[in-house]
Amino acid sequence: MNKKLNQKIALIIAVLVVFIYGIIGVPSGFNGKALTDSLTKRIHLGLDLRGGVHLILQVVVSEAVNAETDNTVARIQGDLKTAKLSFSQVYKPDPTRPDVIKVEGTDPTKSSALHSTLDTKYSNEYDVSGGGSDNSFTVTMKPNIVKALDEKTVQQAIETIRDRVDTLGVSEPVIQAYGLGDNQILVELPGISDLDRVKSLIQDTSRLEIHAVVGGPFQDEQAALASVGGTLPGDEEVVHGSGALASGSDADSVFVLQRVSVVAGSEFRSADPGTDQNGRRNVRFTLTNEAGDKFYEYTSANVGKSMAVVLGGRVREVANIKSAIRDSGEIEGSFSENEVETLSKMLRTGALPASLNYLEDRTVGASLGADSIKQGVTAAVVGVLVVMVFMLIYYRGSGINADLALFLNLVILLGFMGFTGSTLTLPGIAGVILTIGMGVDSNVLIFERIREEVRAGKAPSAAVDQGFAHAWVTIVDTHVTTIVSAAILFLFGSGPVKGFAVTLTFGLAANLFTAVYVSRVIFDAHVNKLKPGELVSI
Repeated sequence: MNKKLNQKIALIIAVLVVFIYGIIGVPSGFNGKALTDSLTKRIHLGLDLRGGVHLILQVVVSEAVNAETDNTVARIQGDLKTAKLSFSQVYKPDPTRPDVIKVEGTDPTKSSALHSTLDTKYSNEYDVSGGGSDNSFTVTMKPNIVKALDEKTVQQAIETIRDRVDTLGVSEPVIQAYGLGDNQILVELPGISDLDRVKSLIQDTSRLEIHAVVGGPFQDEQAALASVGGTLPGDEEVVHGSGALASGSDADSVFVLQRVSVVAGSEFRSADPGTDQNGRRNVRFTLTNEAGDKFYEYTSANVGKSMAVVLGGRVREVANIKSAIRDSGEIEGSFSENEVETLSKMLRTGALPASLNYLEDRTVGASLGADSIKQGVTAAVVGVLVVMVFMLIYYRGSGINADLALFLNLVILLGFMGFTGSTLTLPGIAGVILTIGMGVDSNVLIFERIREEVRAGKAPSAAVDQGFAHAWVTIVDTHVTTIVSAAILFLFGSGPVKGFAVTLTFGLAANLFTAVYVSRVIFDAHVNKLKPGELVSI
């Protein structure tokens, strides 16, 4: 019996040591500062405790649909030319309906062949109609494809924002879909105070594209339209720009470009800041293999013609193609150090699939977080002390048992957070306090049952055995139902609500171990030392 008891005590001590290591790791020293530093490195503080940036963003998903149908326009043009089916233009007639494409000026004698070509290649994603007396076809993106593209766009935006936020070195950022609105994203960055920098880093689409130049530069849009006969073809667009990459240039010109880019932001494999032979800052980029081949094919066929570098929807440079270019190049200009670093980050992390609108942005001050920590910790400490004193007074010697189990419960909970790198939020502290209450509740159930058995005249060992046996079912029932509620909060909550659910769930799991196993071992050790006829102090 003593051997088994010693093994159980050894197990409890081992668990205690392991989770203390989870809380503080191996501190550099054993003074107050070293222990505090070790603790803060292992357990991260959330936005409401540490201060930081809180944003709610809405993704303009229509832009992604627009970009997708732009690519489809180019594909349709290529497919019809390959099939030798004539047409006058392929374009999107209504700017407010980016999902609708029109094919006009078709040969009525080949209407069936054209419809078959469109239907064969695009029926999975688009509905094809038309081919009547007006010799035109309408290609409309299917609603389920639009919905899937919207969801994909939001997910890509989340991934891109996360990549960009990682460059800030933020610990435990929250970046996730926000369930209270369509196509919204929640961003919480603990420890960051420069809201403008964060917004600039996240918002900037920095989509670098290279387009074929149809004409320009022109003085204004009227002159640009006049150069194409007064009506802009559906596969072309008017874009403003300086014609130079210098940021902040006052010069403004207008260019007519092919709408579909030759290469775009997602096709850049890497980008790094550097300097040219004259010491001017630039960005050196490398394309993916597929994009490099495409770019080589384009530049080989267009030597002597112009191409425009478009960044963020604005022409930043117009260059003459002197020779074929494959997969690498440089973006030159009058960059500041911050601009060249930012542009490199944007290209490395990829372009946002669509622009973002800020629905809410605010900063949480560090002083507010410090007050929350102080008040939360004070509430937790006072609560624990009051409960411990109550247990000692009401249950006498057995109260020590409850207090030891309660202490170990807190150690296990904090150690778990240290091992997993969990973020402690103000609701998380509330979860810790609630766990304390549940732990005491479990002890009360056990102790009251043991009291009943003692009053019934049973021996101490039998009273303890029966007390734990009868209270066990009730304890498991209360803990399981609470854990289920916490799981629902975790699944459907966000941010701090999830923090509350995590601390509560693991705290309850730890409580099952301490209230039932640890407390029972302590009782067994106490009963073994009782003299014949002596009762349990309860």
